[in-house]
Amino acid sequence: MKEFMLRKWEKGDAESIAKAANNPRIAGNLRNVFPYPYALEDARAYIEDCIRKEGRNQITRAVVADKKAVGSIGIFAGADIYERSAELGYWLSEDYWRQGIMTQAVRMICREAFQTFDIIRIFAEPFDYNLGSRGVLEKAGFTYEGTMRDGVFKNGEVHSYCMYSLLRGEAGL
Repeated sequence: MKEFMLRKWEKGDAESIAKAANNPRIAGNLRNVFPYPYALEDARAYIEDCIRKEGRNQITRAVVADKKAVGSIGIFAGADIYERSAELGYWLSEDYWRQGIMTQAVRMICREAFQTFDIIRIFAEPFDYNLGSRGVLEKAGFTYEGTMRDGVFKNGEVHSYCMYSLLRGEAGL
């Protein structure tokens, strides 16, 4: 596995993140809030938001490899009837795909989230065609709960997405 670390965001990460994120294959697998093209201004705004909201119902980390930020991972605690659940989101520069980084990063941030928040469940919702992300979740111990048929609209097309979850007891805590 490629060496990497998770760390809190720093303003100096903007240039490397803008370069890594400016990829239609990444944006095509994420929610529309993730722009393509991805500009330096987008990276700066994202990093500032992560720094400002850190610890307030969210944990966001830079994925750092080769001494630069090459991806992002975060846990976002729910509210209302979902207050004991949290959503996992992540992306990684295509240059680092299939090297075991994201599977380990998911395990690490989930442990931190279960220790930090009073949650019992972490979930993720990859598009059904995103086999790489689905594989990451399965290798990290998440359970496939089902497919939400025709549940999202992305790039002018309707797609299905999958529901995966990890319960506190399954995280080894």
